[in-house]
Amino acid sequence: MEQEKYELLSHIKYPEDLRKLKVDQLPKLCDELRRDIVEELSVNPGHLASSLGVVELTVALHYVYHTPDDRIVWDVGHQAYGHKILTGRRDQFCTNRMMHGLRPFPSPIESEYDTFTCGHASNSVSAALGMAVAAALKKEERHVVAVIGDGAMSGGLAFEGLNNVSSTPNDLLIILNDNNMSIDRSVGGMKQYLLSLNTNETYNKIRFKVSRWLNKRGMMNDDRRHGLIRLNNALKSAISHQQNVFEGMNIRYFGPFDGHDVKNIVRLLRQLKDMKGPKMLHLHTIKGKGYQPAEQEATIWHAPGKFDAETGEREKTDTANKPPKFQVVFGETLLELARQNDRIVGITPAMPSGCSMNILMRAMPHRAFDVGIAEGHAVTFSAGLAKEGLQPFCNIYSAFAQRAYDNIIHDTAILSLPVVLCLDRAGLVGEDGPTHHGAFDLAALRPIPNLTIASPMDEHELRHLMYTAQLPGKGTFVIRYPRGCGSLTDWRCPMEELTVGRGRCLREGTDVAILSLGPIGNNAVKAIETLKAQGNPISVAHYDMRFLKPIDEELLREVAERFDRIITLEDGVKKGGLGSAVLEWMAQHGYQRHVTCLGLPDEFVEHGSISQLQHITGIDAESIQQVILKS
Repeated sequence: MEQEKYELLSHIKYPEDLRKLKVDQLPKLCDELRRDIVEELSVNPGHLASSLGVVELTVALHYVYHTPDDRIVWDVGHQAYGHKILTGRRDQFCTNRMMHGLRPFPSPIESEYDTFTCGHASNSVSAALGMAVAAALKKEERHVVAVIGDGAMSGGLAFEGLNNVSSTPNDLLIILNDNNMSIDRSVGGMKQYLLSLNTNETYNKIRFKVSRWLNKRGMMNDDRRHGLIRLNNALKSAISHQQNVFEGMNIRYFGPFDGHDVKNIVRLLRQLKDMKGPKMLHLHTIKGKGYQPAEQEATIWHAPGKFDAETGEREKTDTANKPPKFQVVFGETLLELARQNDRIVGITPAMPSGCSMNILMRAMPHRAFDVGIAEGHAVTFSAGLAKEGLQPFCNIYSAFAQRAYDNIIHDTAILSLPVVLCLDRAGLVGEDGPTHHGAFDLAALRPIPNLTIASPMDEHELRHLMYTAQLPGKGTFVIRYPRGCGSLTDWRCPMEELTVGRGRCLREGTDVAILSLGPIGNNAVKAIETLKAQGNPISVAHYDMRFLKPIDEELLREVAERFDRIITLEDGVKKGGLGSAVLEWMAQHGYQRHVTCLGLPDEFVEHGSISQLQHITGIDAESIQQVILKS
């Protein structure tokens, strides 16, 4: 049955099996691989559209290059499902993103075919250049290919890598998978440049022939290459009446070509494989290629959830009586505030639909900015807006805000500029795993002067914090909140100013005090209520800290005076976060109390459902209940 369904794919376990096929068989294999990805993801959700768009490129790469000895660096990682299937993991692909199953993104820990970690974007050129230079220094005959796409070329690190590629001797091949998309439509000058970039067909044919002729005669060695490349650039400018930025950097450019013509891609890769010097192959692809629903609505089908593979109908979830996602509350509240305050603007690095900035974009397009996959720029751009009197709300996923750490310190906090940094996906995010968990923001940001750091326990608190943050004199204000739904269905409420640095007592008690920060405090509520329902006599007080910085010292003094047993609870790493802040304060003020810190461990937490991950890290309601009993 399997062999009838997948005549070619069923016989391919590793790339050496793929290389036994004839070139004319590759289009059929691509069809089978694409169908397999669709069917697998219809029942086990993941990143669909991006992987469909690079099926032909994936097949061609493993057909031409001798992986894993040759290195392929994927960027971004959600393009790599076809790569996983062809490299010994097809039988396990049904476990993709599940706890103890295949990892959500390529990882050398999982497979020797995965050359580098690539959960985010724009790192392929730098990493691949390092591999190429290492191979040269070690005198190893090894080809290295960087595959960069899905908007990753807009990231600053990609340009830093290109700059170094142009000045360091190497034979790197960079493949630009140009689909005009990241998750949403790509934006910015690079996107417009790539759309307009064209290469004269006659020139391409001449160049291929001349390159091979020179290479056979040993005229493409390092000493002569740069002069020949400059001559090549001048020739191209004369024939095609244009110059492109890559060749201006002495990176030989080929394209653009059809990224879905697998036989032609094989031909191109064979011609480029042994060509000396840095090269770029520009391919035009369609995100979601071969599956009509994904082609028509690539943003929705980036990660569509479960769906019917035959009809394309997505599984519906009953949201009528469920709380909205925190991101939706953010987006709706931002628009509400923007209507009241004409200084407010919104900034996001390529995540308008993911963070719900698209709500403001639709209503006030002139006051919302998608800056592409460029988190550092997003923060400094926001700082520039703030310096000139505007009130930016800069929304970045917590794990990706790590890339903007320097910008937060040097460009924003030093001047205490009124930028509101909204860190979406804070804490554990689930199946996307360690590259996406927002584990480090609290610990990383707490030492920085001039920052206010807050986390709302529910949707009302989020609205109050957003309102407070945009009031005059608040400086740089960080609000972190998790992925997924909150706890309130009646989330719309009148917004009110909160006193910065002031927590609140949610429940009085006499035996043990829990100090929580953010929505994870709802797990403490469940634990306390369960103990009470069981008739347990332990009296537990619960305080919602609201602010990590400035921390509520009055509240801490009250707790220290009343309780010998204290539990801190946070959805971030324990080292440096709320628990550390409480312990530091206790030590500084001479209190010797038994403080148990609950939070994420000093390790990278793997992927799984949020409930599974909260349980293994000891911050779910059941684990909190056990800690209370031990206390």
